[in-house]
Amino acid sequence: MEVSIKNIDALNAVLTVKISNDDYKSSYDSSLKNYRKQMQLPGFRKGHVPTSIIKKKYGPSILAEEIDKILNKSIYDHITENKLNILGNPLPIEEEKTQVDWNNPSDFEFKYELGIAPEFTLDLPGRYKFTRYQPKVDESLINKQSDDYGRRYGKLINVEKAGDRDMILGNFKELDESGNIVEEGFNHSSTISLEFINDKKSKKKLLGCKAKDTFIVDPTKISRGEADMAAMLGIDKERASVYKREVLLTVNEVKTLEPANLDVALFDKIYGPGEVKSIEEFKNKVKEDLNKIFTPDIDRLLKNEISKTLIKKLRLKLPDQFLKKWILSSNKKAKQEDIDKEYDSYSDGLKWQLIENFIIKNQNIKVTSDELLKFTMELMGNQYAQYGMMIPEEEELKKTAEKVLANKDEGRKINDMIYDTKVMDYLKNILKINDKFINHEDFTKKVAELTQ
Repeated sequence: MEVSIKNIDALNAVLTVKISNDDYKSSYDSSLKNYRKQMQLPGFRKGHVPTSIIKKKYGPSILAEEIDKILNKSIYDHITENKLNILGNPLPIEEEKTQVDWNNPSDFEFKYELGIAPEFTLDLPGRYKFTRYQPKVDESLINKQSDDYGRRYGKLINVEKAGDRDMILGNFKELDESGNIVEEGFNHSSTISLEFINDKKSKKKLLGCKAKDTFIVDPTKISRGEADMAAMLGIDKERASVYKREVLLTVNEVKTLEPANLDVALFDKIYGPGEVKSIEEFKNKVKEDLNKIFTPDIDRLLKNEISKTLIKKLRLKLPDQFLKKWILSSNKKAKQEDIDKEYDSYSDGLKWQLIENFIIKNQNIKVTSDELLKFTMELMGNQYAQYGMMIPEEEELKKTAEKVLANKDEGRKINDMIYDTKVMDYLKNILKINDKFINHEDFTKKVAELTQ
């Protein structure tokens, strides 16, 4: 067997694999024998079907399977032994595909396109300067979060008239085009939170309403999307997506959320008995919580600025045409126009991945199995806390984390998360980073821009 590479340019190459009869004859004959042992055909005892019949009936597929095994191993071994830094996977060159006479096989030659990763060096810290944007955790933000805690642990009470943050418990009846009640139509009791109605006219119409008041309303303007409207009217999502008529709303009750008092009883519910004993301690705790909540977004903004700057400065070039072809071949649902449209974003992501890999190798960054397990346990614990669930005992949490890591895809994702964190920690330590505090609204806008 002969494997060779011809470089087209610095980013593209053609890999050729030549397979002779001697390379596959032994494994092919062995596979034929194994098939024969298992084969059952009418008129023959199990394991006694003549080899000639098996060869004629299944020979081509058996041979193709053996050739495929040899190809995959030879390509992988050659890339590994020669330390080729390729992008994506080798792509068979369609026009070079060998026309195989499976009944009279001889020598084969296969050719593949390779996309080669660019070579580069990264001089850090260099002259780069970065800004780490942080929200000002001021008194107004602390008070808002404190009020949210009060509302979260508050209780609903009846009120006479609806205010702009109150809840209407009402009944919805279906109307026909003339505004008459449809006898066999939906008749469903549900709730509306005025706080979340975006349509100003509809909200104004319902403000101040009382029990037994009736309104003709457009359900699309007092709900938040098809799923919310379907639940509100008691219909399925498909019907909600095409429903265009108005409905009759009859107000049954109006309720308001009475916030819990900011006292020790509330502090104990949030942080545990005896952890917080005064309003001052509570507000300090809230400030700590807010800083923790904002940390992931602070890091995301910083990472975005660092990655964009380094990508721009390095001016890395990729085998773009190869990569587009590879994405198309590896994703059956992908369309060429979508790939062309989203390629710049994909390209930048791949360039940053190459930069991260350079840092990982250059700084000898590693993730141990203990780190992986500990990080996963913390991840699971945070998820339990996020949903207000009690965090399990350490041994039970460990078993849960081990189950998660047993899933190879999940384990790889978590492993990548740790490497990403370690790379960012390294960059934070060596780069020149200036902290800039901005108001919460501006910070939120910057974070939102990342997903646009």
